[in-house]
Amino acid sequence: MSNRREHQTREGAFKEKIGETTSFPYDRLTVERFRAAFPQARWSDDLKAWFVPGKTAGRRIARWRAREATQVEAYADEKGRDAFQFDPIESPYLEVGEAGLRVRTPFSRTVVNELRDVPWAHWDSDLRVWHVPFRSFDNLRRRWPTIEAAARRNEPEERKRRAEERKGTEDDKRARLRSAERKRRRYPLARNDLPPLHRPVATEQYGVIVFTEITGELVEPDTVADFYPGATEDHVWGLWRTPTLDELISTWPANPVSENRRREWWLPSIDELRPARRLARSRERRRRK
Repeated sequence: MSNRREHQTREGAFKEKIGETTSFPYDRLTVERFRAAFPQARWSDDLKAWFVPGKTAGRRIARWRAREATQVEAYADEKGRDAFQFDPIESPYLEVGEAGLRVRTPFSRTVVNELRDVPWAHWDSDLRVWHVPFRSFDNLRRRWPTIEAAARRNEPEERKRRAEERKGTEDDKRARLRSAERKRRRYPLARNDLPPLHRPVATEQYGVIVFTEITGELVEPDTVADFYPGATEDHVWGLWRTPTLDELISTWPANPVSENRRREWWLPSIDELRPARRLARSRERRRRK
């Protein structure tokens, strides 16, 4: 929408006039509603837009667009509700509410990522559910097999069963060793390429972290080869911690550079900072509760 001081007459000529232009995707019913709201509006072939005369045209067009958006959402919700009633998703993880659908599952990173991509879906931290409006039902249906499969995998009984099956296996031993190594909060760093301290940086192994100290202790490659295959005798240990939300928010994202990924660390890009910030917000909410 833009300010104009001319509009096209029926004869095709232009004359000076105060008003606003606006355009929207063509739809016969939308055009009819627009013409009813603005009977003096005229279409300009040159501008490919509608010209609405008057000093208050901009405000009136803005109000009309707001009403249209509300009506479109209501229509889409009604259409989605009808689609759900005709062919519902039968699942213990899905509930029907007055304003839409509620998704309640065991925690799963896959479920969270899928629902974040559903338009208008949002997380309710008080009820511990995802709200999905009916207008997003088609999108949710396409993602539901992945969501339900991930939810079932993360049921406590299923996770316990898998843990029992893994107990004593080589995979179980490696997982326990990896967990023990992570708890050491250490990372091998090339002596000629040390990261800045007390500043979030990205790593291949642990994501975005903050190094707090370079110990100077030499790494013994043979003893940590399973965890850090690139470590050599020229590496030293750096100690790290999880960054705070304030640190992540104040970190200016770097431009992603592919060759940086061959290093032990690099300055994080916005695509790496976003998930780190989400995790930090979740940690802070849990801490407050």
